Amino acid sequence: MQDEQEFRRAAESALEALKQHLIEREESEDTGFEVEEQAGALNVLFEDAGSKFVVTPNTPVRQIWISALATSFKLDWDAGKKSFVLPRTGEQLIPLLDRLIGQHLGA
Repeated sequence: MQDEQEFRRAAESALEALKQHLIEREESEDTGFEVEEQAGALNVLFEDAGSKFVVTPNTPVRQIWISALATSFKLDWDAGKKSFVLPRTGEQLIPLLDRLIGQHLGA
């Protein structure tokens, strides 16, 4: 993805879909977390010990970054899947974040 505007649109769309997914999870089960939007980033706030995950678009490098479990996960745009994907596992944004939340909560 070369164009900055194109990246911003894709990132905004991906983060909006992620936010909706997390809000649905939050409302349908006792998840142990809540999601909030802050300055273009999504924060997943956990009830335990005030820990949180942060999901942010990184425009200069055209990636979405997830700061979680003391690690930085850097997702690249995959044009074929029309999704942001973690290169080393092939996981897309929503399934990856679901897995990380599960790991954090010990599920």
